[in-house]
Amino acid sequence: MSTLERSGVILGSLPVGERVGIAFSGGLDTSCAIAWMRERGAIPYAFTADLGQPDESDVDEIPAKAKAYGAEDAVLVDCKHALAREGLTALQCGAFHIQTAGRRYFNTTPLGRAVTGTMLVRAMAELGVEIWGDGSTYKGNDIERFYRYGLLVNENLRIYKPWLDSAFVEELGGRKEMSEWLIERGLPVKQSVEKAYSTDSNMLGATHEAKDLELLDTSMKIVEPIMGVAHWDPAVEIEPEVVTVAFEGGLPVGDPVEVIRWANDVAGRHGLGMSDQIENRVIEAKSRGIYEAPGMALLHIAYERLLTAIHNEATLERYTDEGRRLGRLLYEGRWFDLPALMLRDALQKWVAAPVSGEVEIELRRGDDYTILGTRGDGFSYDPERLSMERSATAFTAADRIGQLNVKINDVADARAMLERLGVEL
Repeated sequence: MSTLERSGVILGSLPVGERVGIAFSGGLDTSCAIAWMRERGAIPYAFTADLGQPDESDVDEIPAKAKAYGAEDAVLVDCKHALAREGLTALQCGAFHIQTAGRRYFNTTPLGRAVTGTMLVRAMAELGVEIWGDGSTYKGNDIERFYRYGLLVNENLRIYKPWLDSAFVEELGGRKEMSEWLIERGLPVKQSVEKAYSTDSNMLGATHEAKDLELLDTSMKIVEPIMGVAHWDPAVEIEPEVVTVAFEGGLPVGDPVEVIRWANDVAGRHGLGMSDQIENRVIEAKSRGIYEAPGMALLHIAYERLLTAIHNEATLERYTDEGRRLGRLLYEGRWFDLPALMLRDALQKWVAAPVSGEVEIELRRGDDYTILGTRGDGFSYDPERLSMERSATAFTAADRIGQLNVKINDVADARAMLERLGVEL
């Protein structure tokens, strides 16, 4: 079969006798999938991404679990540094297009998928595995993200997802059926606590969705935060805290992974960065999610404060417009496509690079904070320029009279047009 004929083939049934790589989380779904594939004659390989997941107590133990369920081999891929790098790139570019009621979603899940989808498929290639699967459903965004990222890395990739295989779904279509199937075979069953929603996370943020959260009348207060505190609970004591965030050359100062961990710890103590979002999925159906991203929120406050002290209005406009466009590409699984790389390059080179300085912030509860001080080099902000007190400026009152008089023609034209259109002011 030629490369062209094989490329991007989505398999509807289990490829018996072939190696199949699965993105393995250690949960019930992927554990059952590996055992089922093994019993049915495929050769499953498990690939786990270490993304610094806050809800995973010991990610190093996950590969051994995969082998217990029948994986031929199990590989743990350290993705933390790549994820931190891509997360800070998104921050530099303002690649966040979803915003509800003034609160941003920092695209933390799409960033995780970009890193996982490329690095795991690259690890698969080292073991000669060219069939790629994961636990995403056909109704979500991830099925398309993993598909795109996998094929970008390996043009010969074929796709097999147990949750698109009617034989798997008919036999093991629910959590009850999967648990009973494993118990019958003497395989361990992880008894997870049933919650009113599902959670997915990485070091950049956590996503809570589905079940009760699909109802818009259900408040985010049912969520138990895993990266910080429930700031809406009056029983939770939160003391004000003053922190300083420093940037140099467009990046927060320090090792990227350690910076994000520090920011998560500090901001998490205050419940900063939680949001309730309604968004349009890739297939244009709306979904609802509760998001945590304390560290990204803290870094974003400091970064955009410095941006406004440094750049003029035209540059900030481009940052806002192009960043929103880039955020949509990221959300769609196109973070490494050429249009996204073009936007990233321009925003990092011309917007982020000059950003150096530090911002002092008092954190209180939730998104209640105060900027106490902003310092740095290269600021275009100068209190002397427009001071209401006596100060030396580059222009005089007489200069401003001339500048206003220059606009008389524009005002006259605007007035005439309004009269022609019948607009009364």
